[in-house]
Amino acid sequence: MQPRDTETLWRLAGLSAPARRALVDAGIITVGDLSGWTESALLELHGIGPKALPPLREALAEAGLRFAL
Repeated sequence: MQPRDTETLWRLAGLSAPARRALVDAGIITVGDLSGWTESALLELHGIGPKALPPLREALAEAGLRFAL
């Protein structure tokens, strides 16, 4: 998947532009990639704040996944 496609995926999840860039810059390209991260590790990324977590949790749940523990 290309970064542009990833931006669309995360945009559809309702994330802000800084949050989308933070995910792509960290190599989080798919929801599967996201499941390898803990919430606390994501919050350490510049551009990811507490408001980003609910849509990310929802995207994981829709895929039958969850954040790493």
